[in-house]
Amino acid sequence: QVQLVESGGGLVQPGGSLRLSCTASGSFFSINSMGWYRQAPEKERELVAAVRSGGSTNYADDVKGRFTISRDNAKNTVYLQMDSLKPEDTAVYYCNAVIQGVTRREYWGQGTQVTVSS
Repeated sequence: QVQLVESGGGLVQPGGSLRLSCTASGSFFSINSMGWYRQAPEKERELVAAVRSGGSTNYADDVKGRFTISRDNAKNTVYLQMDSLKPEDTAVYYCNAVIQGVTRREYWGQGTQVTVSS
């Protein structure tokens, strides 16, 4: 059974930084893509950033220049470095991965709360 385990959320002041981590564990052949989504209260879940197996990345427009996604393939881990955080970044952040096992499936982490407030 594949699991995604997240860490790194918390409370930070505006302008501060946080780093999220997500590690995939279990039995599988490869990870196609990994990324982060977020969901604020009363809003739909939205893509924040994603990185593909080849290293290409994409970001939501409102985090470009502030957030950086990276991936350690040897550790099956994806990171999201969040700088210059704003109150509007407050949300539950979910790790997402498309993983090739016997079948190709999408997996989600349990979510980690990020709160940006003074």
